Amino acid sequence: MKTYGKLIAVVIVAWFAFALIAGASGLFQNQGNRIGAAVGIAAGVPLVLFAVCFAASDSFRKFALGLNAQTLTFAQSGRIIGVTFVILQARGVLPAIFAWPAGYGDIFIGATAALVAAKLYGPSHRGSFSFWQGLGILDLVTAVGLGTTAGLIQPHSVPMAPMTVLPLSLIPTFLVPLYFIFHVICIAQARDWTSVAGARHFETVVRRTGQEIGVSGR
Repeated sequence: MKTYGKLIAVVIVAWFAFALIAGASGLFQNQGNRIGAAVGIAAGVPLVLFAVCFAASDSFRKFALGLNAQTLTFAQSGRIIGVTFVILQARGVLPAIFAWPAGYGDIFIGATAALVAAKLYGPSHRGSFSFWQGLGILDLVTAVGLGTTAGLIQPHSVPMAPMTVLPLSLIPTFLVPLYFIFHVICIAQARDWTSVAGARHFETVVRRTGQEIGVSGR
């Protein structure tokens, strides 16, 4: 599992580097009133690779389900960055049809992530925990859907071009698929909490996390 951890860390760093370099070189840039195919491919490929590995590899699936869902949930706090969409819309940089749903949705998920991680993580709150994760996925899907169809819905509105250049291009090409994967892992783990084995796994993860915090505290 440690080998998988190192490999995944390298993959994530390489993925971020690609998104950064490609964005800086203008690979994702699109002057149309929509997010272009290049952004879609950059966001979709990691999701497809994750889905294939998760479905086909028992060892990878075991690694993913062994991650701390509480930590992955807390990481969603970064979604508070959605306030940027609202600010840019107010300044006429992004269309309201995209910025309001995507921005306020992200703000809600980001603002509540820490609370969910602290209060709803565990078998006794499985339903609420999974529901919140589902809301997070819905927000991401809504943002992507509106980002790609804004030009069709409001062809004469403010263009989506700013989302295809740095620094905003990092959101659809890196952060959105990464957060989506975190949600999927958390839901998959929560489904397993209903079984005896799942409950024991949950206790093991919590115990291990507590030990790691104790060691770091010393």
